Amino acid sequence: MTSESLTVRDNRTGQEYDVPIVDGTIKAADLGKIRPGEDQPGLAVYDPGFVNTASCRSSVTFIDGEKGILEYRGYPIEQLAENSTFLEVAYLLIHGDLPTKEQYDAWVHEITYHTFVHENVKTFMQGFRYDAHPMGMLMASVGALSTFYPDARNIGDPENRHMQIVRMIAKMPTLGAWSFRHAQGKPYVYPDNDLGYTANFLSMLFKMSESKHEADPRLVKALDVLFILHADHEQNASTNAVRSVGSTQVDPYSAVAAGVGALYGPLHGGANEAVLRMLRRIGSKENIPAFIQGVKNGDEKLMGFGHRVYKNYDPRAKIIKKACDDVFEVTGVNPLLEIAQELEKIALEDEYFVQRKLYPNVDFYSGLIYEAFQFPPEMFTVLFAIGRTPGWLAQWLELTQDKEQKIARPKQIYTGARTLDFVPAAERWA
Repeated sequence: MTSESLTVRDNRTGQEYDVPIVDGTIKAADLGKIRPGEDQPGLAVYDPGFVNTASCRSSVTFIDGEKGILEYRGYPIEQLAENSTFLEVAYLLIHGDLPTKEQYDAWVHEITYHTFVHENVKTFMQGFRYDAHPMGMLMASVGALSTFYPDARNIGDPENRHMQIVRMIAKMPTLGAWSFRHAQGKPYVYPDNDLGYTANFLSMLFKMSESKHEADPRLVKALDVLFILHADHEQNASTNAVRSVGSTQVDPYSAVAAGVGALYGPLHGGANEAVLRMLRRIGSKENIPAFIQGVKNGDEKLMGFGHRVYKNYDPRAKIIKKACDDVFEVTGVNPLLEIAQELEKIALEDEYFVQRKLYPNVDFYSGLIYEAFQFPPEMFTVLFAIGRTPGWLAQWLELTQDKEQKIARPKQIYTGARTLDFVPAAERWA
């Protein structure tokens, strides 16, 4: 036995097993060899929600939740948010390295000139009800792209994969902006290839009768930073959905549509909207102590604090907090900001929250910024999806080239009845 193995004694049989430890994990298949008899099933792991189960090997994103570290391809999120652009980060996630000047220019050119969608996509989106949820529209339209690019099914061709990745990153802002305009009953705005990625998105969102819409550079930069912060986050629910569906070797549009569907759920993508509702319910700084006491008593929920992964201050929350200043300088300060800041101050000093490692997460301040942009709450998750697209695609690309990857097929623990005798309807209903 070495230090890189685990010795397991099966008390049912008295037999011992030596299980190798690799990268801090043991293979589930090795546990499957532990069985009470040759005709008995092997040992399995029961892990609802995959709380402590690694489903893949990945070199895309590193997280150390205890220390509050988030890195894309080894680069700290703080440095990327401060010095990079969303499209450069997208290139990094997809290709694994930062681009040269020539590579970056070619990448931006490709993305820029694939922002338009087929006119039939426009007709498809116009067919939704006037009150259709933007995320429902986005999910359906992303899935529909697979019918416009049937060659996307050829996932074994590297050049083909690259083209679908470019198309999807390019077209997501168009689809997201059109879902926003649809809900407002406004005409869809076509992409402006003279503008950068994020500025073009803002143009498609807010352009009216003017010949050209040019957003304040501070707003463009702030939204670009938000996209960077959302670009990937390891094996979260939506990424797991993309990988699970992608393991069937389906086209990337269908796999990403599954990710959008997972993000649509309020437990994944709707947390920042819940923060805004909480802040409005608090109403003023004077009401915070009573609210805090309500949290301790179990009568209230402190939204935007704590995280499944982070047991320290979410590094993205610090960056968003700084971005708030730039946005509010343009739009005016959201009155809820004062409540949020005071709530954070108290929570970070209160022993009750410190002991439970409840620190602000990315959702605590992002909703305030989105609201300052005049986005309705139902658009928040669409913005999340646009930013997350490069991460989903990087994970999908990694999946397609992983020789260890198998079609997703978890085990279950059956709890139902067995070997019942069927009674014909004529006898049951007599």
